[in-house]
Amino acid sequence: MKHLLSISDLGADGIEEVMRVTDSFVEVSERAIPRVPALRGKTVVSLFYEESTRTRLSFEMAAKRLSADTMNFALSSSSVKKGESLRDTCQTIEAMGVDALVVRHSSAGVPWQVASWVDCSVVNAGDGWHEHPTQALLDCYTIRAQRGSLEGLRIAVVGDVKHSRVARSGVLAFTLLGAEVTIVAPPTLLPPSLVGWPVEVTSDLDGVLTKVDVVYVLRMQAERQTEALLPSLREYTARYGLTRDRVALLPDDAMVMHPGPINRGVEIASDVADIPRSAITRQVANGVAVRMAVLFLLLGQGPSGPLSGMQGPSGPLSGMQGPSGPLSGMQGPSGPSSGARG
Repeated sequence: MKHLLSISDLGADGIEEVMRVTDSFVEVSERAIPRVPALRGKTVVSLFYEESTRTRLSFEMAAKRLSADTMNFALSSSSVKKGESLRDTCQTIEAMGVDALVVRHSSAGVPWQVASWVDCSVVNAGDGWHEHPTQALLDCYTIRAQRGSLEGLRIAVVGDVKHSRVARSGVLAFTLLGAEVTIVAPPTLLPPSLVGWPVEVTSDLDGVLTKVDVVYVLRMQAERQTEALLPSLREYTARYGLTRDRVALLPDDAMVMHPGPINRGVEIASDVADIPRSAITRQVANGVAVRMAVLFLLLGQGPSGPLSGMQGPSGPLSGMQGPSGPLSGMQGPSGPSSGARG
């Protein structure tokens, strides 16, 4: 496999392979000098058209721990400000001799478009409302590290599902690994269609919390909301916020997760974010090792590497990965490549 654009590119076997390789890189990360020469001579470029802290720094650290050279694209000081197109920017950077582009963009489908323009590997670091595959991988790894397996686990994904690329990739990954997923959200924060989503849906958070193994809280994405979807944030918090009282409803061994950044006091209470059962900082820590695994498997193995035989467009959830699948209507108001200029 040359690119990682969607969880569907991997399938269950590919996800398991990434997690097995991640085990090795977790050990590397715990060393006094957490660096190996696996990608010496390779160059990884972070091409971020959206703001990011965790994902951008995590990929940069992952590449450096593999001894790769790194370059960071700064939108505010680039030729994009002079009118340069996305295609010209990508091809200009590739002409410098890079091996991988880690792409984040506000428009769904852009990483697929970039992959069609360049010969280097492309990793989707988040595209619009569509997907965020490495976030799903690190979430699966974090759950697996604590619970041993996702098979049969009950996971509640709570909050702004409509605008969440994390939810889309997470649902794909969790269900591929055998988890039972329930989406909890007000109707206005659900996608226009849930055809193809192997989930149950409810608006009763309190009724769900008593029987879940993982509660995965999503950020309220106000920056993506173009209309009034809620009466007020106060009412949203009252009905869907993970408070101390609601945590008391959870089974004793249930995990609390959040992809970050956190809106403390909105979707999750400030004190809940820091309780021992919260896995939020472990998710961040595991993200470095997971992204080391992804970069290594894409760049360090060659065409016959461990991911080369993984499932592409004909995989079990192939209908959920591209513009024509059942998720196509949930990618954003203007289609999968609305922001990709030729």
